[in-house]
Amino acid sequence: MPTYLRRLAGALTLDISAYEDVEADRRATSHAALTVVLASFAAGVGLRAFGGTNASIPPLTVFALLAWASWALLTFEVGARLLPGARTHTDVGELLRTLGFATSPGLLLFIAVLPGLAVPIFVVVAFWMLVAMVVAVRQALDYTSTLRAVSVCVLGWLFAIAVLAAGGWLFATPVS
Repeated sequence: MPTYLRRLAGALTLDISAYEDVEADRRATSHAALTVVLASFAAGVGLRAFGGTNASIPPLTVFALLAWASWALLTFEVGARLLPGARTHTDVGELLRTLGFATSPGLLLFIAVLPGLAVPIFVVVAFWMLVAMVVAVRQALDYTSTLRAVSVCVLGWLFAIAVLAAGGWLFATPVS
């Protein structure tokens, strides 16, 4: 099996060794980026079908990419700078590679186009991605505590939601 597909399968099954593998391999950066782009596109397709939006798939894909990027950056800041563990030693690339592969469940979001499946698909995939991101953060930041990884993911997520909400509020078209 090609390396990318093996790593993708490992990330989907929450295999810790797959996350360790991509963390250590700088050449995996392009594969992590590809996973994020494909998952964002799948999110754009799924969001289009999710409920009454008139937005086209490209802007929804860009929104999903921006959401991931802001969450990843804020997760790095919280995890590596605000709440580092005793053994935390990482760089941005290590965390971005593991977080990139942690978006692999998002590849399934295009299934939300099937009638009646949008909500269950988004809920299941969101939970699956959150668990994958906790595994990714724990491995990339060398935490010994899963609770610390959960805290970092939740704080990063809350900060990212606030940033995206503020951006949406600032750039939204007023309705008259």
